[in-house]
Amino acid sequence: MSTKKTFSIIVVCYNAGEKLQKTIASIRGQTEDDYEIIVQDGLSTDGSVEKLSAGTDLKLFRERDEGIYDAMNRAVSHAAGKYLFFLNCGDYFADEEVLAAVKREIEKSDRTLCADGLRKQGAGRRRPPRIFYGNIRERATGAYVMSNPVIDDFACYRNVPCHQACFYDRRLLVKRGFRTCYRVRADYEHFLWCYYRARAAMVYMPFTVASYEGEGFSENVANRKRSAAEHAHIVKKYMGRGQILRYRLIMLLTLAPLRTYLASHKATADVYQKIKTGLYRVTQGGGQR
Repeated sequence: MSTKKTFSIIVVCYNAGEKLQKTIASIRGQTEDDYEIIVQDGLSTDGSVEKLSAGTDLKLFRERDEGIYDAMNRAVSHAAGKYLFFLNCGDYFADEEVLAAVKREIEKSDRTLCADGLRKQGAGRRRPPRIFYGNIRERATGAYVMSNPVIDDFACYRNVPCHQACFYDRRLLVKRGFRTCYRVRADYEHFLWCYYRARAAMVYMPFTVASYEGEGFSENVANRKRSAAEHAHIVKKYMGRGQILRYRLIMLLTLAPLRTYLASHKATADVYQKIKTGLYRVTQGGGQR
């Protein structure tokens, strides 16, 4: 009988202080215990790792890395769960029922595949890789951020779910890890690879997965220009020139810079996200928080 866990919860850290303990406590507070915790530490010197409570649920790996995405790739090599989830230090699960809810969504999707796909194509056919994703709560602005319920070309250009909202079939990360040449947008590039190259099925879960700290590595002022440049480079790998020009025009006509400003400031973020959520629910079908 297999003892493989359903979830590997990956936490990468370096001198994270008390944030590390709080993030681990958030994981251990889940009512669903079908998980393992992988802590990938980049040789911290602040004593934060030494304060971790040992347990059979936690595997600690300490080695020098070349940045956050390299650390995430290293953690993947140690993870045995069927689905991998990256929870940054300072981020927490939205509540204690998240993993239980995600497991129900996976089981529901499995039943649907068995009924609709595998029966027609042969019982021995492997299930396609899937990414299960939900919503997040952004603590920096206090806003609830609903992910796009439908992933299509325009969603891939404009607004993919952040990795704190995504549970990845481990095959997607074992086959091809994050490209570390991208310092800010490697998770975005990998999501597009999953969608366009690996043909992963994207399954939206209508609830909040994580409480996201915000104002992190990819969002500070120094990295915003790099983020824009990496985005431009990445979309050229997966989309045609005409397609990109069309989407740029749409973004221009819909006042994308203004919307980004509204979404990133405490005074306006919650109202903006509520309007966006309403539009998603009307146009694409949405879900509860």
